[in-house]
Amino acid sequence: MSLHESAIDMRDELVRLRHALHREPELGLDLPRTQEKVLTALAGLPLEVRLGDGLSSITAVLRGSQPGPTVLLRGDMDALPVSERSGAAVTSQLDGRMHACGHDLHTTMLTGAAHLLAARRDRLAGNVLFMFQPGEEGQGGAKIMIDEGVLDATGERPVAAYALHVISSVIPQGMFVTKGGPMMAAADRLIVTVRGAGGHGSSPHRANDPIPAACEMVTALQTMVTRGFDVFDPVVVTVGSFHAGTADNIIPEEARFEATIRSFSGAAHARIQERAVTLVKGIAAAHGLEVDADYEVSYPVTVNNPTEADFVGSTVREVYGEHRFLTAPQPFTGSEDFSFVCDQVPSAFVALGACPADADPGKAAYNHAPEALFDNAVLPDGAALLAELAMRRLERVAV
Repeated sequence: MSLHESAIDMRDELVRLRHALHREPELGLDLPRTQEKVLTALAGLPLEVRLGDGLSSITAVLRGSQPGPTVLLRGDMDALPVSERSGAAVTSQLDGRMHACGHDLHTTMLTGAAHLLAARRDRLAGNVLFMFQPGEEGQGGAKIMIDEGVLDATGERPVAAYALHVISSVIPQGMFVTKGGPMMAAADRLIVTVRGAGGHGSSPHRANDPIPAACEMVTALQTMVTRGFDVFDPVVVTVGSFHAGTADNIIPEEARFEATIRSFSGAAHARIQERAVTLVKGIAAAHGLEVDADYEVSYPVTVNNPTEADFVGSTVREVYGEHRFLTAPQPFTGSEDFSFVCDQVPSAFVALGACPADADPGKAAYNHAPEALFDNAVLPDGAALLAELAMRRLERVAV
């Protein structure tokens, strides 16, 4: 049987695991129940398993019957602090927690790929490294796993790495999408606190009002983007939080806002850090105010290796047909900590449409929404593609 046919035969097992993970979502870096479920699902396979020290990660190595290089496959495992309203038959049993980004599918697909490849171990000329990662949703679990040595788990660095990410809308079900070059944005956080002198709203000249200056900073950040950065190397600044004051007639001592900043190249990512902080400090100085501007670098740009992205496309076309692959016309504006792997290993990050077949992808709830729905029908497809990529990539080196 082909890998895909074998994955289809595993469908019931894959669905059971995905539902078990979905019922008990866990957040951040500490995922003991998730880790236990995955270890149980991997039990009996000829894997070298190592658990993380600073997080509930699982690193599993499948060594082929013949020597060769290493290929890495990654699946993230953490959920989101979201109260589920999907209306699905199987929903989260933990209030305020939901697999609203589909990481339960990623974990299940990676587990399925481990079973598929273990059954074909005698045909592997090299090693497959399975990276089960917590803490993708803002905690940088991939970087922690790298610091703990995941990339050296087989004794040598991988020659390639692949990751799948399901999308609950926009992309039709079963469609694989990727591209060479920037695939996902860098994501940073700017936290600004403007400090002045409080007073009575009727006499602003006797105070030093931080609110107008903070508002000026918000609008100036937008102008800086349109006038200071190339429109073909975009930067996106969104101020999502602004807090100041307690009453209409009281001038507060401080105003505070937070922004997310997205960029799509290393050059823009480096430049926006300096420009944003310089801008807010200059405005504060012009108003005679103090300011704290903290720029937190989160995830770098996820940059796909062009050769590996092309390899994904050719594999999808051969296994599933031309109609199942789309070259992304532009990067996605979300961010991913798989970017830390991409920075060290030639990699490809691939999106997979998981919108329910009876839903309109253009209207369905997007990832992170309480209503987000992911169809189990894509589980065999994702598991089989991960296994195909690993097997074919090792075969390519062997030839």
